[in-house]
Amino acid sequence: MTAISAAMVKELRAKTGAGMMDCKEALGACDGDMDKAVDYLRKKGLATAAKRAGRALSEGIVQSYIHTGGKLGVMVEINCETDFVARNEDFQAFAKNIAMHIAATNPVGIRAEDVPQEVVEREKEIYRAQALEMGKPEKMVDKIAEGKLSKFFKENCLMDQAYVKNPEITVADYLNELIAKIGENITIKRFVRYQIGE
Repeated sequence: MTAISAAMVKELRAKTGAGMMDCKEALGACDGDMDKAVDYLRKKGLATAAKRAGRALSEGIVQSYIHTGGKLGVMVEINCETDFVARNEDFQAFAKNIAMHIAATNPVGIRAEDVPQEVVEREKEIYRAQALEMGKPEKMVDKIAEGKLSKFFKENCLMDQAYVKNPEITVADYLNELIAKIGENITIKRFVRYQIGE
C-alpha cells in the first residue's frame, strides 16, 4: 500500500480541481497511481452529475463572446440551481469557455436530438449516395450511412464535441467535472452564434 503524501493530494487537486478529501480518497483507492486517480475522480463526477440531473434549474448566466474584429459573436445560456453558483468563479469561467468553444466549432445543436430532422435526413442521403458511388453493396449502405451520421453528431453536437481547450475530453466531460466540483445540477440550455456574411 502506497503512503499518500500531502504533495500527491495537492498535485491531484491541481490536475482535477476536486476537493482535498476526494483527492485523498481517489489516491487511496488507486494505490497512489496519479493517472488512475484522475480517472477515478472523473467517473465519480459522472455518477454525481447523474444524481443531480433531475434537480430544478432556476438560476444561471447568459454569457457572450465577441471574437476579435467583431465579425463573430456567441451568446450562451447556462443554468444552475442557485444564484450563489451563478456568481461562482468556476461557473463563470465555464460559461466563457463554452461561449469561446461555440465560436470556434460552430455546433448545429447541443445534443443529437436538437439537430433538425431535415438536416439528419439530408446528411443520411449524402452518406448513402457516397457509399453507393464507392460501389458498396446495397445491404451495407445503410450501415455505412449510420456510422457516418454518428461521426457527424460527434463533430457537430456541442456535448459530443472534443473540448477545444482540452481535446482529450468532450464538452459533456467538462460539464460533468464542473457539476462534480460545484455540487449542483448545471446545464447548457441554448446558444446562438452570429457571423457576418452567414
